[in-house]
Amino acid sequence: MAQSVFQVGGSAGSACGPLLVAAVVMPRGQYSLSWFAVFPTMAIFLLLWLRRQGHEEWLGKPNVRAAPKSGPSHPRGMVLRVLAILVTLVFAKSFYTASITNYLIFYLTYRFDISVQSAQIRLFFFMFALAAGTLLGGPLGDRIGRRYIIWFSIFGAAPLTLMLPYLDLKWTSIVIFVAGLILSSAFSAIVVFGQDLLPGRVGMVAGLFFGLSFGMAGLGAAVLGIVADVHGIETVYRICSFLPLLGILAVFLPHDSKLQGAQNVQKV
Repeated sequence: MAQSVFQVGGSAGSACGPLLVAAVVMPRGQYSLSWFAVFPTMAIFLLLWLRRQGHEEWLGKPNVRAAPKSGPSHPRGMVLRVLAILVTLVFAKSFYTASITNYLIFYLTYRFDISVQSAQIRLFFFMFALAAGTLLGGPLGDRIGRRYIIWFSIFGAAPLTLMLPYLDLKWTSIVIFVAGLILSSAFSAIVVFGQDLLPGRVGMVAGLFFGLSFGMAGLGAAVLGIVADVHGIETVYRICSFLPLLGILAVFLPHDSKLQGAQNVQKV
């Protein structure tokens, strides 16, 4: 849940982007983007204030040494196998998400002949679903197990993504919302699963999966753009619809209890 709360801020901010484009930028022009500079400016001053408050609080405490990092408590082969599965799942999620966030506007306007503003509203609902799914995925992972939420999130979205290229506008709008809600629920569970796999490597694991997610999304946008230019935007969605099928690999992940049990044995 803590990982989900951390992530939902960025997801919610990204979700506001299409809505603000439709409501402000398109009617008033690109110069209106400068108005939004006030928000990061406020954030800078807020962070400076928080830094000063935290620094003063830290100075008032006795020196605290960080606990020594423990090495991996699992066999090397198992660690590499599980990391490979998690990386593949992040690839599938990031590539499919990139196909929606970058090209949904073109897809909707080309196929259904709707206005750009109307398409932006639908993109907002998808990105709102990403934020909501991120927030819901953490508590669900804590309750039913991270392995199960990872499996459901990636593979469970496959029926929706496979039917998406063949739906009308109404059902396309519904399906992309539900698919976004399901797909985004896994990422916090993937990060924490990796941290359980490599205890004591919290920062390394978080950096690996966050960096991989953003990098794959950027790479996916470029690759899918080339495909769209050569074969058409509808081809992009037909190809990407198969990516969530890679979620079946989650069945090969070890159970949460096995990871946590190995850590408890090491502590004893």
